Amino acid sequence: MGQKVNPIANRLGIIRGWDSNWYGGKKYGNTLLEDSKIRKYLNARLAKASVSRIVIERTLKLVTITVCTARPGIIIGKGGQEVDKLKEELKKITDKDIQINIFEIKKPELDAVIVANNVARQVEGKIAYRRAVKMAIASTMRMGAEGIKIQVSGRLNGAEMARSEMYKEGRTPLHTFRADIDYAHAEALTKVGLIGIKVWICRGEVYGKKDLAPSFVAAKESGHSNNNRGGDRGDRRNRDDQGRGFKRNKRK
Repeated sequence: MGQKVNPIANRLGIIRGWDSNWYGGKKYGNTLLEDSKIRKYLNARLAKASVSRIVIERTLKLVTITVCTARPGIIIGKGGQEVDKLKEELKKITDKDIQINIFEIKKPELDAVIVANNVARQVEGKIAYRRAVKMAIASTMRMGAEGIKIQVSGRLNGAEMARSEMYKEGRTPLHTFRADIDYAHAEALTKVGLIGIKVWICRGEVYGKKDLAPSFVAAKESGHSNNNRGGDRGDRRNRDDQGRGFKRNKRK
């Protein structure tokens, strides 16, 4: 069963909470559609900001939107100008008061959505899919994940016939409910068609009762963004070194 069901939906109410927190009542359908529009708009608008998760909480007149991102500086802008623009744009969609919180993800390598999107962008940029996948696996395992599994499907390397390839390292127990498994699906639009990328990351096991309400303790403003940029550069250097090593081995 664990192989067939979305690992996130499978764990809802056990070790993972919902991304939309509100009571719908008679207007449930309209509210759900509004949530979908907000998510679609924010994912398109903040495509370069490495957005992982958008959590929406509602009261009678206020909509609180928490954006989990690896690059908070891009969303906040100079002196919070970008956030104010976003609020105005979202007010047109919802006709309600909007509050936007920004939560910085300290370890983007352990977030399935960010990893899947990174691999997809690399494949779109004509980087060999094997190299992109192996680099993603190496950086995730280096950050302390228990296991990672990546499946790439489609016309790989422009082949005439589509196929699927899977790369694994460590353990990803999909049947174990207490295993904190993050899952994401991304698509890379290449010249020869869409290539689908699925990522499963096991971040350990959760024991005891978990509070499922969304609590973002470190939802800070732009103070962290400068340090984060420096960190990104360091990671990039490591990735480049790794890439070169991989090339050298291939030549041999």
